[in-house]
Amino acid sequence: MAVKKLTIPDIVGRKQGPPLSMLTVYDYAWARIADQAGVDMVLVGDSLGMVMLGYNGTVAVTMDDMTHHCRAVARGVEHALVVVDLPFGSVNGAHEAVANATRLIKEGGADAVKLEGGKDMAEIAAALVRAGIPVQGHVGLTPQTAVSLGGFKVQGKDAKAARQLVDAALAMQEAGCFSVLMEAIPAPLAAEITARLSVPTVGIGAGNQCDGQVLVMHDLLGLYDRFVPKFVKQYAKLGEIATEAIQEYVKDVAERRFPGPEHSFAMKDEELQALLADLK
Repeated sequence: MAVKKLTIPDIVGRKQGPPLSMLTVYDYAWARIADQAGVDMVLVGDSLGMVMLGYNGTVAVTMDDMTHHCRAVARGVEHALVVVDLPFGSVNGAHEAVANATRLIKEGGADAVKLEGGKDMAEIAAALVRAGIPVQGHVGLTPQTAVSLGGFKVQGKDAKAARQLVDAALAMQEAGCFSVLMEAIPAPLAAEITARLSVPTVGIGAGNQCDGQVLVMHDLLGLYDRFVPKFVKQYAKLGEIATEAIQEYVKDVAERRFPGPEHSFAMKDEELQALLADLK
């Protein structure tokens, strides 16, 4: 039976339906697992800079990095909508933004791109939409510009800052974004924005009244231990399980318990004896 590929209208239609699930993945294997588990959207996030490449943040991630990982993820997905981050420095003007987003769609195999920023990025979002590129807006804590926001902190905690985020989300919708991701903002504020938008909202650290939720696969599964945000729920601790398994492997190798006969290939004795005779 053929698997139905989700489309932008499908995602927008979920504004009135069951909440959307979104998961950040970076390679073929995990993308395939997420897709088969029924996730609605997979995000190839520039957080790969920290999770996959060992950087301290996302700023160093390049277009080549994003295209490479997006291509791998897209190969593993049959059902989910594939969204990819436009990395830092790739949207310096509408022309550059369209060129880079087009590359992620054509070379990376993405279905849509995600654009960080507030009202100041609405013009870029509109240019992308006019070029036929579906865009998910991203407001609140925007990791690419976290330094200017005072670090990885909750945004919109006072009335003035909250109003700015409401306006930013509305501006992204007006620009044509099919959904808006909201990161690290108070739950009541996220609920208010969700009620005011006609497109779905996706939250991460934004309460449970959003139209959907997103987590990083490595956070969800306990595979990344350098930092676990407050908003993460770890559904498993695979990092600990993997460490224990590898420790057992190392011990087995050191004590010659692995490989055993069941993991080895045999040779007929007469062939071995013929070889030994030939080597004399």
